[in-house]
Amino acid sequence: MFGFGILSGLVFLPLVGVAFIVALRGNDEASVNNARWAALITTLVDFLLSLYAYSKFDTTSAAFQLVEQKSWFGSGLVYKMGVDGISMPFVILTAFLMPICIIASWQSVTSRVKEYMIAFLVLETLMLGVFCALDLVLFYLFFEGGLIPMFLIIGIWGGKRRIYASFKFFLYTLLGSLLMLIAVMAMYGVAGTTDITVLLKTVFPSAMQKWLWLGFFASLAVKMPMWPVHTWLPDAHVEAPTAGSVILAGILLKMGGYGFLRFSLPMFPEASAYFAPLVFALSIVAIIYTSLVALVQEDMKKLIAYSSVAHMGFVTMGLFSMTEQGVQGAIFQMISHGLVSGALFLCVGVVYDRLHTREIAAYGGLVERMPLYAVVFMVFTMANVGLPGTSGFVGEFLTMLGTFRFNNWVAALAATGTILSAAYALYLYRRIIFGVLEKPALKAMLDLSPREIAILAPLLVLTIYYGVHPAPILDGTAASVAGLVQGYHTALATVVKTAALH
Repeated sequence: MFGFGILSGLVFLPLVGVAFIVALRGNDEASVNNARWAALITTLVDFLLSLYAYSKFDTTSAAFQLVEQKSWFGSGLVYKMGVDGISMPFVILTAFLMPICIIASWQSVTSRVKEYMIAFLVLETLMLGVFCALDLVLFYLFFEGGLIPMFLIIGIWGGKRRIYASFKFFLYTLLGSLLMLIAVMAMYGVAGTTDITVLLKTVFPSAMQKWLWLGFFASLAVKMPMWPVHTWLPDAHVEAPTAGSVILAGILLKMGGYGFLRFSLPMFPEASAYFAPLVFALSIVAIIYTSLVALVQEDMKKLIAYSSVAHMGFVTMGLFSMTEQGVQGAIFQMISHGLVSGALFLCVGVVYDRLHTREIAAYGGLVERMPLYAVVFMVFTMANVGLPGTSGFVGEFLTMLGTFRFNNWVAALAATGTILSAAYALYLYRRIIFGVLEKPALKAMLDLSPREIAILAPLLVLTIYYGVHPAPILDGTAASVAGLVQGYHTALATVVKTAALH
């Protein structure tokens, strides 16, 4: 790949597609179609490249693999890429969802199509960079850079309140990230490097760990988003175009969880143990409170957005239990949520394209006109609830199992979230799909088109496949998670031993 390794090729390939679209002249129908095809082919090739990278990946090793390193213009900064069992699933998920988003936008986006495709391709490069970066400055550049194309996607192609939603999204995430930047500079001051592999072996002083942890927490909690800094998410989801919502739910929220796994837990173990009760409390509030808020929503997208916050509560709970089941469950839950939540937003997009409203009250009795849609929507609704046999069950069960070993009260309270999720998800399904088909506008509704089947079918297959056979994800992450948990407990044991000696 032009003197670089597989990962650099994977990360920067979308920019080749960008260059091609920029070179297209004119705004006629042929030129716009070429832009769509260029974006689709680029994202498909990138997905195949991610599978090729996975074929070179050894799942039994906890070490960073496919590592490549170059110094930046003789400065102390390095360009370093690499993946392990924790980041590899997110790389594949990102590359997998992008072609689906391009096809989903094929007909619904008709204005400034070239710019839209460019924004998505640039966003893909920045998201993949987050999961592949092994240098803290490089990670930060990718992490923050992703704000810009997403800000434009919501602000230009969004709904009526798109400007408000895009600025709210931008300001919330930027403010948290500035505190993380201060923490990054402090870490460089202590370790003299921003190389993540070196920082993972660096022992930071106890008092400093708490401040560093809070700096990272400010950014990662907003990105997840955790309660009470979650209020930007429903607005962003409601106003974003369908594909924007898919990427927001599928990938951008996962960067928060990934940050906890990569930085907070392994680098600041003392602080993580100290603040774990706070994270558990916020997770429980997120699971119960946002589920209750979801119950009263009248907008389909808003309901699914609040359900995302509740599901991320299970993730943070599993991560900070620091048991192997809890952490593996959290990673599995993030991957599953990326598939299921993305699919639910696509399902909303299907009916929105026909009727141009997301109000739940505008629908009812769709099973009579759209039986195929009713079946597909039912599978994703059940996966969102966590029905055994779907991927949603595995993640939730493992996070609760891991947390139960750590604190059974936290696990018991979280279990109420599964009941509430069944309440709001089935209530939504009943009001849209069942009932009497009496509204005149619904009587001409057509069932899923071949294009819509093409984008929903792979998500449907994977949701059921990983629900019945979760081993590919669990085995792929096992070695890295075991290493992470072992290192965390060893570090805590060393602290206790040192304190006893003093």
